[in-house]
Amino acid sequence: MSTDNLDVSNTGQEKGESVFDSRSLEDIYEEIREAYLADERPWVIGYSGGKDSTTALQLIWYAIKEIPDEQQTKPIHVISSDTLVETPKIVNHITSTLENINEYAEKEDLPFEAHKVTPKVDDSFWVNLIGRGYPAPNQTFRWCTERLKIDPADRFIENKVSEHGEVIVVLGVRKAESATREQVMDLHSIDGSILSRHNKFANAFVYTPIEDWIVDDVWSYLLQVECPWGKENRDLAALYQEADDECPMVIDTKTPSCGNSRFGCWTCTVVSEDKAMQNMIDEGDEWMEPLLEFRDFLKSTQDPDEKPKYRQVKGRQHGYVKTKTNGDNGIIPRAHKFEFCKDLLRKLLETQKEVNEQIPDDEEMDLIRDEELREIRRIWREERADWEDSVPKIYREAMEEDIGWVQDDYGAFGETEAKLLKEIADKHDVPPELVQRLLDTELQHHGMKRRASIYNEIDKVMREDWRPMEEIVADIEGEENVENWQYTSESQT
Repeated sequence: MSTDNLDVSNTGQEKGESVFDSRSLEDIYEEIREAYLADERPWVIGYSGGKDSTTALQLIWYAIKEIPDEQQTKPIHVISSDTLVETPKIVNHITSTLENINEYAEKEDLPFEAHKVTPKVDDSFWVNLIGRGYPAPNQTFRWCTERLKIDPADRFIENKVSEHGEVIVVLGVRKAESATREQVMDLHSIDGSILSRHNKFANAFVYTPIEDWIVDDVWSYLLQVECPWGKENRDLAALYQEADDECPMVIDTKTPSCGNSRFGCWTCTVVSEDKAMQNMIDEGDEWMEPLLEFRDFLKSTQDPDEKPKYRQVKGRQHGYVKTKTNGDNGIIPRAHKFEFCKDLLRKLLETQKEVNEQIPDDEEMDLIRDEELREIRRIWREERADWEDSVPKIYREAMEEDIGWVQDDYGAFGETEAKLLKEIADKHDVPPELVQRLLDTELQHHGMKRRASIYNEIDKVMREDWRPMEEIVADIEGEENVENWQYTSESQT
């Protein structure tokens, strides 16, 4: 298709010269073909499901299709990161697209293969938020991006580098997106080459076929050139109505949050409000209302006045109390309190149940997977001295059913022992959690031939600040602030 066939009108927010003022579409296709045939390095295309990554993938598809079959020797891997907390509509869009890519690639004998990459269970959003008690992400503590998006894609790229020596990563990023994006792209460019250096891997290079495109070029191409894997690009355009922007394929932590986008996570608390999800609800997807309510509740826990209610006075890792260094005598709130984590799990399961009662077409959503529940259970049992084994109990109460819980090695102590220990500990003015942690430490090292490490673990436990929360707060902030740090289930709204 020549440039004359594309109607490029300046209707987008981005200003600048259209790429088609100086290049034809066939010229762009030819550049892609030359890059593909230049060496034996396989390609890995980052696909987010949005307009830019769709454009890059579609360009490459049409270009490679014109190469003789005997020269299509290099594999082209299409990867999409599923954070497992994606906005529901985009999950379906990406999943069906990846299926179509594999189906049409096989049918047309093209070297494309689509993969969905996901975070490890240990890195998942719910395991960290509810299991470890991480606070909801914000601009200064955006712990989710690396675990949910960057690491899964990096693992895939590393595997391909190990297999082939070097790879080329293809990204649908554009300089016109922002001045920061342009600076980053220019920083990693290689003189005299269309490739750039990867920001992390020495044996990976980056190709950005639409780097000089403006947003009007993208939409003009998508709306006038048919999608080659059986999708309808106008459906993609419909997803963008009233949305701010897409969520790009994230390769570093400098990428802005996509919480305002239909291509972001429904749990995103980095932005002040989720306009995209609200828009979808306003347009008829009322079944998403419980998701928005849950997300807004998570956001409310970031309120500085509310943090003490939900957060611990001491850190999760070392058990120390940190105080502010700005002249204020206040305590820095740490991880979520265990009781709040339990209530949060219950609230999430109740939200899942409510969504599935309202969702159309007999579909069903698992907001949290069974393997995540099992990992949260393990963390609570090992790190929170949860002798009551709360996860199965909360699940049964919220869902009115059960799943197959594996019997673990912590069966020696249960709810009865926890109650008895509390009575004895209270009688002797000893923190019951301290005794639980020491007993659990002994159990974890029981039967080992070398038990030297147990002394380090016991020392670590004993070095924690085991004073009651009320005493710590009264000592640092004054007795008048003790009530601010108290949490009960009734304090949830």
